[in-house]
Amino acid sequence: MGKKVILSADSTCDLTPELRAKFDVNCYPYHIILDGKEYLDNVDITPADIFRIYREKKILPKTAAVNVYEYVEYFRQWTDKGYEVVHLNLSGALSAAHRNCCTAAEELGDVYVIDSRNLSTGTALLVLEACRMIREGMCGREVKEAVENLREEVHTSFILDTLRFMYAGGRCSGITALSANILNIKPCILVDNTKGTMEIGKKYRGSLDKILSRYVVDRLSTVKEHNREHIFLTHSDMEGRLVELVKKTILETIPFKEVFETQASCTISSHCGPNCLGILFMGK
Repeated sequence: MGKKVILSADSTCDLTPELRAKFDVNCYPYHIILDGKEYLDNVDITPADIFRIYREKKILPKTAAVNVYEYVEYFRQWTDKGYEVVHLNLSGALSAAHRNCCTAAEELGDVYVIDSRNLSTGTALLVLEACRMIREGMCGREVKEAVENLREEVHTSFILDTLRFMYAGGRCSGITALSANILNIKPCILVDNTKGTMEIGKKYRGSLDKILSRYVVDRLSTVKEHNREHIFLTHSDMEGRLVELVKKTILETIPFKEVFETQASCTISSHCGPNCLGILFMGK
């Protein structure tokens, strides 16, 4: 009988506590630096706190990756017992966490690190696939290889209501952010699943209640064949009626078996800002 395999991911996978329990996923938090204090993502700070402080003080947060020492101590709780660990990181193109995680894995052994080449529940889609493989009896090395072969099937996109937070994080220019605000442009942010980088896709113009359904249909139509087991609808402080509108549009377009709604973590919210919403799904 092989070693027990533990499934783990960065907090940036944006799974709810209920889904983490359902799929046996352990998560390690990123760091949030805000108003002179340091917090742990979704442990002692929430996205609502971030947006409240921004409204009150116009202070934007910064994020920091998990360091090597933290990963070593985190994984050691399992490797010291003879277990294997499969851990999925936020895209290595977006954060130093993946590199740090690989260094920790080399020190410990029996830790299989996967660069998701994705973010938020785009990573979570791969986490769920890893869970299935582990439950089927695959070892850590086999899970790593199989999951890495699925990365290009993940389709991740978000609609941004504001570019102020992206600008503050150095991910777009001030002119771009100002122009989008003046012209009421809501850009679609796409993740390149071959590189793990982000790029601006279609630019929608108008209020969110007018463009969200168009966005959903546009993104779902980019894939010929969908994995219909589940789709993620992930947002940051989005109004309930708009979330329900998106759910309705998803199911009218493609009858997925499950639509998982999750809130974006503090790390993701720190870059995308409030009223951001994305749909994240897999092709075949």
